[in-house]
Amino acid sequence: MRLIILTLLLTVAPVLATAQSLANQMFGAHSMPSLQAPEAIGSYANGCAAGLVRLPETGPTWQAMRLSRNRNWGHPDAISYVQDLSRKAVQIGWNGLYIGDISQPRGGPMTSGHASHQIGLDIDIWMLPPTRLNLSRNERENLSSISVRTNDQRSVNSNWTPAHHELLKQAALDPRVDRIFVAAAVKLEMCKTATRADTAWLQKIRPAVGHNYHFHVRLSCPRGNRHCVTQTPTVAELSKGGNGCDETLEWWVTDFLNPPRRERTEPPAPRTRHPREFTMADLPTQCQQVLATQ
Repeated sequence: MRLIILTLLLTVAPVLATAQSLANQMFGAHSMPSLQAPEAIGSYANGCAAGLVRLPETGPTWQAMRLSRNRNWGHPDAISYVQDLSRKAVQIGWNGLYIGDISQPRGGPMTSGHASHQIGLDIDIWMLPPTRLNLSRNERENLSSISVRTNDQRSVNSNWTPAHHELLKQAALDPRVDRIFVAAAVKLEMCKTATRADTAWLQKIRPAVGHNYHFHVRLSCPRGNRHCVTQTPTVAELSKGGNGCDETLEWWVTDFLNPPRRERTEPPAPRTRHPREFTMADLPTQCQQVLATQ
């Protein structure tokens, strides 16, 4: 009888451990993708991904950076998007693109850094125009990008160029893109310099904390990926149908930088759990299969 009970415990224990274990440790332990059809599962900050594809470390118009992180994996839509945009970068006068993090081999919460980048549809692209595309692995670990924002966060600095503007425009014009996160100062500058007859694409350029060393492209859920959760509110709702160059943008250089004093009677905002604290039970159930598949 004891032997039977022990056998049952050993059989059940791994399932319980998987459900209760930290999801970032589970997904961070995998160095290769699952052998499944490509699919983004869950939301950008609470999900995983099946059948991801590796962005080649070096291509004719791009290089993947920080290779030691093993985060140059993405949904096929993301990989083709990077390659397409890198060719457009050449057309505007850059040598190509330096690509930062996309996702881990099976997506999921990361052991460090991002809250999102979990479903293979988020792509970080450096603001640094490449000088060359034959960097060694060591150089890719140590080279830094450049900031295009002043320290006071109110405007762009001398690193910002018209080519940056054009690159972001081309990035946003792609119909696969849901939104692009940039430093608020970048959005403000782009609103100032975009021609009035051609600003609809600016709706996709969204101000966000940080993002002065890179811009963050977020693709829409691919067609047929029924477990992928589209982000809400939409960029159209956020910008009230306009291009986002309205009074809400000024908040980023007013109340965001100098928050109004909170009355002592107001309760503090509840703490939000970071995805690094998620257990497997917090993720979509399909993520269990992503981990279990070879």
